[in-house]
Amino acid sequence: MSYFVEGIQGSGKSTLVKYLSKKHPNHKVLEEGDYSPVELAWCAYVDREEYQNILGRFPAMKPEIEAKSHFEDDHVVVCYTKIRTEDRSFYQELEKHEIYNNRIPFDGFRDIVLKRYGSWDGAPLITECALFQNTVEDMILFRDMPDEKILEFYKALKVCISGKPMQIAYLKTEPEDIRKNLETARHERVDDKGNEVWFSMLCDYFDNCPHAVRNGLKGEDGLVRHWEHRQELELLICRELFSGQYTVIPSKNYDDRLIL
Repeated sequence: MSYFVEGIQGSGKSTLVKYLSKKHPNHKVLEEGDYSPVELAWCAYVDREEYQNILGRFPAMKPEIEAKSHFEDDHVVVCYTKIRTEDRSFYQELEKHEIYNNRIPFDGFRDIVLKRYGSWDGAPLITECALFQNTVEDMILFRDMPDEKILEFYKALKVCISGKPMQIAYLKTEPEDIRKNLETARHERVDDKGNEVWFSMLCDYFDNCPHAVRNGLKGEDGLVRHWEHRQELELLICRELFSGQYTVIPSKNYDDRLIL
């Protein structure tokens, strides 16, 4: 059985992943940025020609890049956020080759995601954000797709993983706690001068995306509204498509008995 831990930001996914990994020590545990058979968060996805161009542009880093590269047919997955360097241009260059945030046309995005889920051999995983977060955020925020189209996408994805033993552990955050979690994070994630650097970057990312601009969403209020909507949509997908394969768990308020 593979476990897909899902939920909006601040719901406690990382904590639940650690809990499940202790219960299932033989499962492969994946964090965002690790090489995953099913999704590509924080990874570059390039063809072999572009891969050689990257190696040529950063020759001093070639051993590190090759160590974090994984070949898939005619493409290469580079786990570039797992590489440490002071050269910021490296991260800026590799980020351009991520598949999310409408960086590639939707047909290509759809084909890549479905192909990788379809190629997954079903080997047991424990992973967070792999099924929903990055993919749903791409389609809502940057492609401004209606819920019905997103549900159609997941109907196709469900076909790709049909028959593979999996369970979704969805950490549901109550509406009043969504804002509390955001406010806690923005006050905790500050620089040495107390500036809310993380929140400023998050707002810049969110405020300028097509969905937020079209709907007049901005700042903390806009983020809360968006996460409320995203959670409702992801739970709808679970109910409509993954009956018997998901468990809704109260965010940060659960025990062994409830999880088991």
